[in-house]
Amino acid sequence: APPGVELERFEVVANFLSHARNRRIRVICEVPADDPTVPSLTPVYPGANFPERETYDLLGISFVDHPDLTRILMPEDWVGNPLRKDEAIGRIPVQFKGTADAR
Repeated sequence: APPGVELERFEVVANFLSHARNRRIRVICEVPADDPTVPSLTPVYPGANFPERETYDLLGISFVDHPDLTRILMPEDWVGNPLRKDEAIGRIPVQFKGTADAR
């Protein structure tokens, strides 16, 4: 991390490309888990609408001043954020043929 930047659990990354100047800029914003909010790019760059909604839906990071910050992939009544991986694994272990556990 650069001097003076404190690493947090999440990072929101925005990549910008200027064809006219042949330049690329990457902006990285550290986002703490206890206050996962970031200013929205949608008022300036409308194309950020769906990526911000997807990030909100799957990781729970809120974008301030976003025009329609609602779920886009998960059902509305879904509790939690699947890509945070905060929940315990709740699946049934797979049984393979030829192992001691297989019956």
